[in-house]
Amino acid sequence: MTEAMARLSRASSIDELVTVLRECARKIARCDGVTVIRREGNLVAYIAEDALTPLWTGERFPIENCISGLAIIEARPIHIPDIYADPRVPVDAYRPTFVRSMSMFPIGLMGPSMAMGAYWAEAGPADPTVTALLGSLARYAGVTLGRVTEGRGADPAT
Repeated sequence: MTEAMARLSRASSIDELVTVLRECARKIARCDGVTVIRREGNLVAYIAEDALTPLWTGERFPIENCISGLAIIEARPIHIPDIYADPRVPVDAYRPTFVRSMSMFPIGLMGPSMAMGAYWAEAGPADPTVTALLGSLARYAGVTLGRVTEGRGADPAT
């Protein structure tokens, strides 16, 4: 976690922020996959991942049909212990993957424009220590996002 925070404090672009999340979140969470998602209007774009097998990098989905999108819209973490028991999960998209449980964390201080997801191959409740660490990482990533987009005059969600 210390390494991730130090790297985020030095990040000078969204690309660097995404790299830090992709490279550090999986270790911190002791999970089987992580993904970084960016809001693009009414869509979410899966822009990076580190996972056991490929998931959705390069894909775009309607924001309201995706757990990452819901985390962004609701501006709160979402923890799903069993993807097959939660009606919000589009299970057809997950069926061919290893994912059985997940946590999504919004990123952005003044209205989230990104999210970070952690995936596990086993169903079960999220470990409170892990979710606290990932929540801290997402909040600090939000600070970094604000800093690297400040003065750009561009919306990082587009």
